[in-house]
Amino acid sequence: MEKQPLIVVAGPTASGKTRTGVILAKLFDGEVVSADSMQIYKSMSISTAKPTDEEMQGVPHHLIDFADNGVSFSVADYVSLAREKISDIAKRGKLPIVVGGTGLYINSLIDNVKFDNTCSSSEIRDKLYAIAEKNGNHYLWEKLNEVDPGTAEKVHENNLSRVVRALEVYEKTGEKLSVHKENSRLEESPYSVCMIGLTFIDRAVLYDRINRRVDIMVENGLVEEAKAFYALPDANTANQAIGIKELKPYLSGEATLDSCIEKIKMESRRYAKRQLTWFRRDSRINWIYLDEGDLLKDDEELTKILKTIVVKTNFL
Repeated sequence: MEKQPLIVVAGPTASGKTRTGVILAKLFDGEVVSADSMQIYKSMSISTAKPTDEEMQGVPHHLIDFADNGVSFSVADYVSLAREKISDIAKRGKLPIVVGGTGLYINSLIDNVKFDNTCSSSEIRDKLYAIAEKNGNHYLWEKLNEVDPGTAEKVHENNLSRVVRALEVYEKTGEKLSVHKENSRLEESPYSVCMIGLTFIDRAVLYDRINRRVDIMVENGLVEEAKAFYALPDANTANQAIGIKELKPYLSGEATLDSCIEKIKMESRRYAKRQLTWFRRDSRINWIYLDEGDLLKDDEELTKILKTIVVKTNFL
């Protein structure tokens, strides 16, 4: 069966993925499917840096701002919805372009990972979240490290949803998540993929962009957004968003605003580092170094490079 062409734009936070996705959509008559695990949630537009109407420039963007904050949303849920959107876009004669920084979403989608519902248990999942709430994320991560050190090594303790998922699979099946993943990749991918990665020669340039973006978020009402968020019913996943959880001590009077903002910047930089580590393992990615020349500002020059990569990969 002929494979569906698919462009993927990946990279760390604040690297300009939205801009790149829009350029590609205009080049190849495409539409964007987001691959961001936090932008799916409502009420967090500032903290998750959802693209504005101005940034989208009329290009349709899918899988953004649709999930209620109290709803748990899994990788399997994302893959199912993304496949539907990609199919719909292609049926209308457009090119699907997946854009985002959540590596697990991207790889599960393009590598055709199959999710077995028998590995899911809301009872086990709720129990694990309760344990984390009582004893802390590190305690639950240590439990994962005891039964599946290979997975624990790849998952940060603050990525609670992934820690919970790995323990859920192990408790339900007695099988490590890594083994389950290998067994779930036995079918060939339905996509012919051109992968583009955004990065920087000088990591300090990226970190400066992250710091400046956090400052802009604060100016645009980040604190007010966090305050409104915490007035809503608790959400297991949504309240892990960087920019939300770091402001909780300020809102409760336990820390200064400046210290919390610095914490947001630090956690954002750490997240970017983890994203780059994840994506650099994928040899399929064609990397663009945005601090070469004037690529951060010159859309015309970036357009030429993107076109060259797509033509070179010969996937269309």
